[in-house]
Amino acid sequence: MAKDTQLLKGILEGCILKVISKGDAYGYKILETLNEYGYKELSEGSVYPLLLRLEKKEIIRVERKKSPYGPMRKYYFLTDEGEVYLNEFKKNWNEISYITNKILND
Repeated sequence: MAKDTQLLKGILEGCILKVISKGDAYGYKILETLNEYGYKELSEGSVYPLLLRLEKKEIIRVERKKSPYGPMRKYYFLTDEGEVYLNEFKKNWNEISYITNKILND
């Protein structure tokens, strides 16, 4: 997977937004969820820069909340722009993956 980092970054943005859209999303939990779905090689060093980039683009917003296990946590939420971005991502992904699979499986 490390060889495909550029491709993976774009795909991960959409996956991260989908995880955030389900609620109760803080950085480590997002990473754990992605790992559970099969992105086993991901580390915090892959996820946190993407979260920062999405926050700077105002696709997600951050709230700091008290954690039951220690210091404050950053929880991530989609903005209205984030909802639109996620829907566009899903639409584009479905089209691109359909065409690509059609070509690769021919």
